[in-house]
Parts: sequence; C-alpha cells; structure tokens
Amino acid sequence: MSSSNDKVCIPVLQRNTRGPPGMTASDLKTCTERIVLSFHNLSYQVKMKSGFFIGQKTVEKEILSNISGIMRPGLNAIMGPTGAGKSVLLDVLAARKDPHGLSGDVLINGAPHPADFKCHSGYVVQDHVMMSTLTVRENLQFSAALRLPMTMTNLEKEERIDKVIEDLGLDKVANSKVGTKLTGGLSGAERKRTSIAMELIMDPCILFLDEPTNGLDSNTAHAVLSLLKRMSRQGRTIIFSIHQPRYSIFKLFDSLTLLASGKLMFHGPAQEAMEYFASAGYHSEPYNNPAEFFLDIINGVSSTVVLSGDEEDYEASMTEEPSKSDKPVIEKLAKYYADSSFYRETIAELEPLSGSLKKSFGFKEITYATSFFHQLRWIAWRSFKNLFGNPQASIAQIIVIIVMGLIIGAIFLVLKNDCNEIQNRALVLFMLTVYECFSNKSAGEIFVVEKKLFLQEYNSGYYRLSSYYLGKLLSELLPRRLLPSILFTCIPYFMLGSMPVAEGFLIMTFTLMMVRYSASSLALAIAVGQNGVSITTLLMNIYFLFMMIFLAMSLYFETMAPQLLWLQYLSIPHYGFMALQHNEFLGQIYCAGLNATKSSSCLNYIICYGDEYLTTHGINLSPWGLWKNYVALACMIIIFLIIAYLKLLFLRKH
Repeated sequence: MSSSNDKVCIPVLQRNTRGPPGMTASDLKTCTERIVLSFHNLSYQVKMKSGFFIGQKTVEKEILSNISGIMRPGLNAIMGPTGAGKSVLLDVLAARKDPHGLSGDVLINGAPHPADFKCHSGYVVQDHVMMSTLTVRENLQFSAALRLPMTMTNLEKEERIDKVIEDLGLDKVANSKVGTKLTGGLSGAERKRTSIAMELIMDPCILFLDEPTNGLDSNTAHAVLSLLKRMSRQGRTIIFSIHQPRYSIFKLFDSLTLLASGKLMFHGPAQEAMEYFASAGYHSEPYNNPAEFFLDIINGVSSTVVLSGDEEDYEASMTEEPSKSDKPVIEKLAKYYADSSFYRETIAELEPLSGSLKKSFGFKEITYATSFFHQLRWIAWRSFKNLFGNPQASIAQIIVIIVMGLIIGAIFLVLKNDCNEIQNRALVLFMLTVYECFSNKSAGEIFVVEKKLFLQEYNSGYYRLSSYYLGKLLSELLPRRLLPSILFTCIPYFMLGSMPVAEGFLIMTFTLMMVRYSASSLALAIAVGQNGVSITTLLMNIYFLFMMIFLAMSLYFETMAPQLLWLQYLSIPHYGFMALQHNEFLGQIYCAGLNATKSSSCLNYIICYGDEYLTTHGINLSPWGLWKNYVALACMIIIFLIIAYLKLLFLRKH
C-alpha cells in the first residue's frame, strides 16, 4: 500500500496560472506515481417528496450507509443490483456529487480531495457524450486545447492526440464523424473508446467510468475491459461501476466492491470473493458466472446455497435472537462482512491514512488550465463546426424565411399610399411581429440538446461557465438570428412599397432583430435546465398567444380594458409593433392629391395622416417614442439572459 507521504501524480496541490499546477509537458507523458484512493465512513442521504401539494411530506432516503474501503492501481469494480448505489458511490469518489446529505471522507494518498481534482482526473459517463457532428480527431483536439496547459505547443498536443488515437485503436476512424444512432457514424465500441480517449488526453493517473459496458454486446464489452486492463498495468487506478459482467470480464478485476441497498456486502480482491461467500455458506454450482451468483445471493433467488458445518453454527447463533433472524439477506450479509477478516484488514489499512482526515467535500475555487479568451475561442470554434457540420437545419430555416416573406409580400403586394390601405399596412406590421416571435421558440434548444455535454465538460474542468455561456451566445444566437432577420426584412419591405429610403429599411431591420433576440432570450431563460423542449414550447405559445390577443385588440379596437393596460409593459410584440408603426407612419400623408371639387374617397372618419394614426394609438411622435421601445426590449433581453445564466449556474451545482 502506498504511504500517506506519496505524492499524487496529478499535481494539483500547487498553483500555476499558466497550466495545471506544477505540471510541465514532460510530466504529462507517462503516469509513474501510484494513486491510492480511500473512503472512510461514507454515508449519503437524499430528501424525497411524497404525496401531492396538500399534505406533501419530505422523507430522507439513505443511498449509502457508512461504507469504507481502498482503491489501488488496477481495475476496481463496483458491482451490485439495480438501485444498489453503484453510480452514487462512483460520483462521490470522483468528487462529482452534490455534498448536501453527504458525510464521510475521500482521501487521495491520505490527503483530502484537491480543489481541482475533477479537472485532472478522468471521468467517462455512461452515455457517449460528445459532439456528434465533429470527427474523432476534432473532439480530441477540443479536449486537448482546453485541458492541456497553454505552455504546451500545438505540435506537442497533436503528438499527444496521435498517441492516444494509436493506443486506443482509433486510427481507421480518426477522421470520421462520431454521429448518432439515428444518423450513423461510429459503432458502439468506437464511441466508447473515443469517450475514453477524451479523458486520456490529460494522461490521468486515476480514471472513473460509469457502466463502461452498458449497451455493448459481450465481445465489445470484453474488448473495452481488456483495454482498461492494459491501461491499469501502466500504473493507473481505474474505478468503474458495472452491473452483471460475464465471467471473462469478471476475471479481469483486481478489486471488487459489492453493494446492495447502499451497504457493503464485500470489499476486497475480486478473485477471493467466491471463497468469501463459500465461507458464508453460499456455494456456487459448477461453471456458474460469479457475478450472476453474487447478485442471485443478494436478491435472495439463489438455489445453490449449501451451508457448511461452521456456517450452520454461525446461522444458529444468529437465530438465537428472533429480531435478527427476521432480517433480510442483505442485512445478514452486511453483518457477516462487518465481522469478517476482510473488513478488519481494510480498517487496519485505513487507519494510517485517517490521520489527516478532515472535511473534504464542498465547492472550492479551481484554477483552469487555459484562459477565459482561449476557452471562448475554442467553444465558438466547435459551435461553428457543429453549425456547418449539420447544415440541414440552417438551410430549412432559410427556406422557411424566404417562403414566409414571399407569402406576406404577395398578400399585400404594393399597398397603395392612400387612406383606405392604412389599416392593411398596420396589419402587415402586425404579421411581421407575430412571425418574428413565434419563429424563435427553438432558440432554447442550444442548452437543452447539449445539457449532458455541458455538465460532463464543465464538471471535468474544460471551461468556465462564463466562457461557455458567452461562447454559445456569440456563435449560436448571432449568426442564426441576425442573418435570418436581415433576410426576412428584405423580402416584404420592398414588395409592400414601404418608404424607399435607407433609414426606414434599417430601422425596420433593427426592430425585427430586437424582437427576434428578445424572443430568443425568453426561450433561453425558460429552456435552461429542462430535459426537453416541450415545456419551453408550451410556455412560449401561451405567452405569445395572450400577447397577440392584446395586441390585436389595440390594433382593431384602438383600446383595451384599463385593468389590462399594464400587460403591454410585459409584452415583447407590443414594443416591436409600436416601433414598426412609428417607423412606417411618422410624417406620412395618405389623403394627398384630393381637391375640394371632387368627392373624396376618404370618409370623414378615415385617418389621412400618419401622425394622426400614431397619436390615436398613443404613440409618442418624438424620437423617444421610437427608442423607448428599443430600450424596453434591450432590458428584457438582458434580464432573460441573466436568468438563463443563473439557471445554468444552479444546474452545474446540482
């Protein structure tokens, strides 16, 4: 066992603003130090709500119950039935679990978790979380650019990428897109190896994997575990959760931690587990898979239990107390382990490490390997690659914009400049506002689709939250909202016979752009943290539906109930529509050319002047009457973006 004075090979105890603390390019080549991870008296409770709104109760559920153990270099498997707490224990050991409800300590070579432990340890999630539109090499370039120190040259980083690709057998698919199950691309095994490669870019000496064989066939699963076995022989401590492996995989394990209902059933050398359960009176049938046999025992469905003489005495001693004899098999196995030599040996090994015990959980400030602007540049780079790698959505958006512009322009083709068309002009502006609002409900998808990717990368120390958020806004919202807004304005503006002056066109373009960004920001504020876009779409539809009803009332009935007037100040379409009307009608005359000798086609109650129309609708004729709408929309954009950022901040913490 490594002594408590051994240094962690991921140097995170000293700070360096230019890269991972104390780390140089030469330090990253191989993992030469041994990491011993120990956990002491870990318990984890979560609060769960039951019942409905009235009479709702909050109860605490224990996920982990006072467990201790040691993980050394090699393959360390955490196994158990569904709901045993495998993934929770893995997340706790990797410092990726919310500390609320968590007690106990996790030590690295006898020292508490360093503040940026997550940034320098590898963690492979159960799902294949990568950018599907990028190639394997491009994904690795992104990982290397953000996780390796800036003191490394681009040539050194490319050499590291080539080495990882070669080690994991990804040479043939290095320039292939990752893809998805629907679009095709890499196979399941290749995706899993790519996920592992993303973490090996840092050459971490400790690697965590959540269900690495999930969704893989038996041969592919064996190939992945064989790869991990070869990596562990290089001195890495590899810790992973697994459900029910076949025997050829089980025999690769060096250490086995068997959990059930958050309690330890066994913790020790994997190849001694069969002998341990035999000592407890559970004997396996010949050729039975040990992993399946253990789960059968825990689930109480094993038909191969034969009690030996010593264990009959043990069981007899247990039956002396009726309260104990009624305990389920999990309680009995947990007690048997607590009385076993394996437990005593584990506690004896933990004692030298417990001298430096102190509270090690909580959110701490970390130092990133790269600067804010470096992260911003690479996040924008990947977003643009993703945009151009999947052009179908952008092309479809452009086609829809062109079609809608032509339809609106054709309906009101070249409106006449007379008093009878003034209401139709207002209706066109109303339709443009409505379209801009409803066509941007999908803006929130950028944080919904990439939710798992963001959580994985942020928790692994790829980037700061601020650089990710700003990078996504610059690369996604600007090109995908600005250019369509300009295109949409060009088509109907000239077809409708609006003022043939540059100022009028630019004001209309700017107005529709502000409406588009306001609607997009609202969608972001609603969508962040959601698992799907259905709720966002529903809430956006409800909001804009009511706002459009009130807007139509002001258009056709020129007034609203006094009790509802305050709603206009919460309405995105209201400000956009007011600004468009100010631009379109200010200074216009619609009854010109009529002389006193001819009967006028404009009835007495028809408005002939644009200024009169604006005044009737309560629109200020001064420049402030126009710009106050932009100020209101800008304030709404800022508020919505702040809400979205705060929700992301809350999401990454929990």
